Amino acid sequence: MKKMKLNSYLLLSATVLAAPSLAHAKTGDPVVVAEGITLDPIFDARLAYEHVDQPATSADSLTLRTRAGIELASDIGLSFLIESEATLGLVNDFNDTNIGNGIEPYSVVADPENIELNRIQLKFAKKDKGSLTVGRQRINIDDQRFVGSVGWRQNEQTFDAVSASVTALKPLTLEATYAISQRTIFGADAGTREAFDGDLIFLGAGVKAGPANLKGFAYLLDFDAGQPVSLSSSATYGARATATFPVAEGFSIDLAGSYAVQKDYKANPNNYSVDYIAGSVGTSFSGFGLTLGYESLGADGAGNSFQTPLATLHKFNGWADVFLNTPGAGLEDKYVSVSKKFKLLGGLAASAAYHDFRSDVGSVKYGTEFDAALNFNIDVISVGLKYANYNAKNLAVDTEKFWLRLGYSF
Repeated sequence: MKKMKLNSYLLLSATVLAAPSLAHAKTGDPVVVAEGITLDPIFDARLAYEHVDQPATSADSLTLRTRAGIELASDIGLSFLIESEATLGLVNDFNDTNIGNGIEPYSVVADPENIELNRIQLKFAKKDKGSLTVGRQRINIDDQRFVGSVGWRQNEQTFDAVSASVTALKPLTLEATYAISQRTIFGADAGTREAFDGDLIFLGAGVKAGPANLKGFAYLLDFDAGQPVSLSSSATYGARATATFPVAEGFSIDLAGSYAVQKDYKANPNNYSVDYIAGSVGTSFSGFGLTLGYESLGADGAGNSFQTPLATLHKFNGWADVFLNTPGAGLEDKYVSVSKKFKLLGGLAASAAYHDFRSDVGSVKYGTEFDAALNFNIDVISVGLKYANYNAKNLAVDTEKFWLRLGYSF
């Protein structure tokens, strides 16, 4: 099985590399195959090391992920894209979350070995008019707090869906998606967790008003019965606003705020209504950034709390990933982050953040976390270093994580 996976992995990774050379084109450049039609190769490789340190367990993982594919596009706006995804484990001292792999005593690193069809889609798009996409696709909505591709993990989350946007009604923008399957990060060997099926509807209507962007949204998640997420069906309705105010040359103030209410939906047997509140204020000056933020995922006191099962969760509530599922008493996250961009190594970016976590009900202290990251480029290779240190109190356990990632794409 291991040898078969390795051979399949190498075959998938090599397929797209041959396409440009056949046409004597520069690697990554679209190839003209007929008048008004181009063939664009897709290749993305990432070598990722992750270390996890917890009181009773630890983990070390080294994985190599590649995505390879092609996009055939015409000048009338019609395109067809197909892309494979393969993840190979090189150092496997970690729990990949799939039952039966024999390594459960280790801490979790959710990057299982995997070979799959990541995307296959047909798209029609017109500039300043809108777009329609049908098939297995990547979906990132706004800041990915409610729907995202989970790009941090090696195996990407995609959706079998029909999605559309209308931009011709300026300043109004309309978005709608109907998905029948959430293709998870857990991969082809995850059994019932490989994909969660149901009727998933994402709706949004936004308008630009001066320096502000205002948007209303609805996420209606009706998962099929009998799945691990069958009790997570929910209806979420809310609004989001962002704005940037220039103060002086090179100096601006950024504001963001969201409010939503989530209720039980369809077959969910629970009867609840909980709130979501988020707000942040940030400033930037000469490459420096400072942000103060607050986020509350509410609870009703009966064990029901605000959940976002389709989100890119690693982006929120600390990089140690302690709060991928909102605790039954809810979560309050007060945080401050700083960043700095340097004109070195292709644009070196450094950042750090501090979080204070408490419950929404009862204000129980959950702990604190310190995060830091450094990203830069060496020629065509992107380099990322990341660190997270969660100090537990009344929830979970102390967790320390470190990542080193090398990436290449065209």
